[in-house]
Amino acid sequence: MRNGIEFQQLEQFVAVARAGNFTRAAEELNLSQPALSRAIQKLENVLGEPLFERKPREVVLTDLGELLLERAKAILQLVENTFSELSEAGRHGRIRLGAIPTIAPYFLPGLLRSFADQHPDISVVVQEDTTENLIRRCSHGEIDLVILALPIIAKYLEIEPLFEEELLLVVPESHALASCDEITAEAVDDCPFVMLNEAHCLSDNIESYCRQQSVQPVTVERISQLATVQELVALGHGVSIIPEMARCLDESDRRVYRSFTDEKPTRTIAMMWNPYRYQSKWVQALREHLRDGDEVES
Repeated sequence: MRNGIEFQQLEQFVAVARAGNFTRAAEELNLSQPALSRAIQKLENVLGEPLFERKPREVVLTDLGELLLERAKAILQLVENTFSELSEAGRHGRIRLGAIPTIAPYFLPGLLRSFADQHPDISVVVQEDTTENLIRRCSHGEIDLVILALPIIAKYLEIEPLFEEELLLVVPESHALASCDEITAEAVDDCPFVMLNEAHCLSDNIESYCRQQSVQPVTVERISQLATVQELVALGHGVSIIPEMARCLDESDRRVYRSFTDEKPTRTIAMMWNPYRYQSKWVQALREHLRDGDEVES
């Protein structure tokens, strides 16, 4: 590149600026810290001014560093988009689709079937992960499109709500509430609850609903898989609140699902993508498919 600045140096500079620390940036780049420090020093020598203010535990961008960061991101994005467009030409499409565990096994099968019927030349690679990890991976360009539940906090990512889903009370078939026609939130106050662990946003949805209803669920077990929650409920370990899409695939008669008759708990399903990264025509096709509602197919 002009004036002796190399493309790789820009990537390294952006990594340090993002991490705010040479050690973390070096780990991300699979470099030794001294090698990364020398590369940044070389870049600063070319520019004639420091890019970072070095502090004991962090680095802070100088004014020149702020300006270069803006330009470097634009250059790297342009190069990435160019290669993506060239790669797209003349080959079949591929989409990297992320989804949270409380959505993936219930919602994706119907979505993938209906999408494949309309776009047989596009392959969809599914990656299931927690909300926090999916946000990070989408931001870094590792995933093209994510399906998850609101609310989420994600800077610089586009989020579009798709539909609202009811959350249902699930109890063992022998439970006293199983035969009740009307169940209010107060009916489960002090009931033992089997819940997903804190890494799952569904737990946040449930706890938020309970707080709004002035209900205090007694959590007796924290589980990592929704299917395990359902099985423990059937075994009498407690009650829980489960998404409607999971109920639709549950053929067991050992569990009973009931709607709350007062304010019903819900969650909003949304899709998320990075608008600052190249969006292939295939990703755009999947987004349109989701908007059309063709995915509602069991």
